[in-house]
Amino acid sequence: MKHAGPDALDALERLLGQLRRRSGLSEKSRGIFYRGSRAFLHFHEDGAQLFADVRLAGDFVRLPASTSAQQAILLRKIDAVLGRGKR
Repeated sequence: MKHAGPDALDALERLLGQLRRRSGLSEKSRGIFYRGSRAFLHFHEDGAQLFADVRLAGDFVRLPASTSAQQAILLRKIDAVLGRGKR
C-alpha cells in the first residue's frame, strides 16, 4: 500500500478542507497532518480504495476513507481525540 498520490489527494480534497479547519492540526505537506510536533494523520491508496492512518491513541490506526460515510466516521474519531466531540 503506497502513500496517497496527487490524484488520490484530489479525491479527498473535501475531507482535506475539513481537516484544515480543525484547530490543533497543521498540514505539513498536502494530506499530511501533525498535532503539535507529532505526526497525526496521512493517507494511503490501494487501487481505488483510500485509507487514513491516524494516531487515535499511541499508535497509528488505519481506517477506510473512500466514501463520505467512512470520512464522516474518521472526522468523528478525530474530533473525539481533539476534544471537539464534547459539546
